[in-house]
Amino acid sequence: MVEHPQDQRQLPRPERVQDRRRDLQAAVEARRELGPEYEPQLIESFLERLDRDIDQRLDARVSGHRPRPGRTNTSIPIALGSLGLGIPLSGIAGGTGGLGGLLAAWAGIVAVNVAHAWGQRRSEA
Repeated sequence: MVEHPQDQRQLPRPERVQDRRRDLQAAVEARRELGPEYEPQLIESFLERLDRDIDQRLDARVSGHRPRPGRTNTSIPIALGSLGLGIPLSGIAGGTGGLGGLLAAWAGIVAVNVAHAWGQRRSEA
């Protein structure tokens, strides 16, 4: 069979195609020499090498697409947390403090969201 370089990712595409073509030709020649009883093993061997090559190329592509550090969006958790806290706070503040308590609770929630949005904009600039 054809010898394989350890890292197929570094081969240019035409060379990889030639390498696969040689592998296939070697498998066909081995089948002619060994006979049809070895055909399933030869096919399996060729497909395993092809799978390894594809996996290596995919790993190389995926490793090159990592998210940039420090660019996470925390707006959605803040908004959901505000809504999650707003419901019980509305009940508690409205029940004990009336309309004034309700307004104070929601003013605090709005202040937290505005401060977060303002901080996000400053860090992006």
